[in-house]
Amino acid sequence: MSLFLQIWGGIAYLLAKILLSYAEGLSDDRKWRMAGWAAYVAGLPAWIILLASKQTWIACAVEAGGAPALILGLVIAWKRITHINKTIDWCIKIFTYLMIVLGISYSIYDFKGITTLTQVLEIGVTFGFLLGTYLLAKKKSAGWLLFAEMLICMCIIMLIQGNFILVVQQALSLVIAIIGFVRSCKRIKNIS
Repeated sequence: MSLFLQIWGGIAYLLAKILLSYAEGLSDDRKWRMAGWAAYVAGLPAWIILLASKQTWIACAVEAGGAPALILGLVIAWKRITHINKTIDWCIKIFTYLMIVLGISYSIYDFKGITTLTQVLEIGVTFGFLLGTYLLAKKKSAGWLLFAEMLICMCIIMLIQGNFILVVQQALSLVIAIIGFVRSCKRIKNIS
């Protein structure tokens, strides 16, 4: 089961990063962004199941908490929205922060404190994934940098847990995140 989840989640998330990174250099990026966000949504269940099965509660909550931001990215691309409704934006932020608090709280309860390296890395994943996803949904370059930080932390977690397919996927994703950041900076420079 673990191997299947690694392949499913790894391929979907790697494909998402490739598509979103490619979209950064295009003037008409709609279909590429839609495909990228859809790939993220498709891979999300595999990551949640895999992380929960390893009692990686913080990262599991982060993945679940990121779902609204992933859907927001898909809707923004689909409808070509340039400004997000403030109420929707506020609700996504509240849900995201709630999931962070729940994930960290349950991890502290389950492990009787912050007692493992994995928990510390999960906190790094939390900020990188949730803030990175949110900023990428809004086409902000800083989202790629936060993704890079998240990928490094998640790569180490996957290595500790012996999920070697996902170690490779995270390393490849890091390269793609750096490319996405460079392309995003060029896109912003060309707009100015």
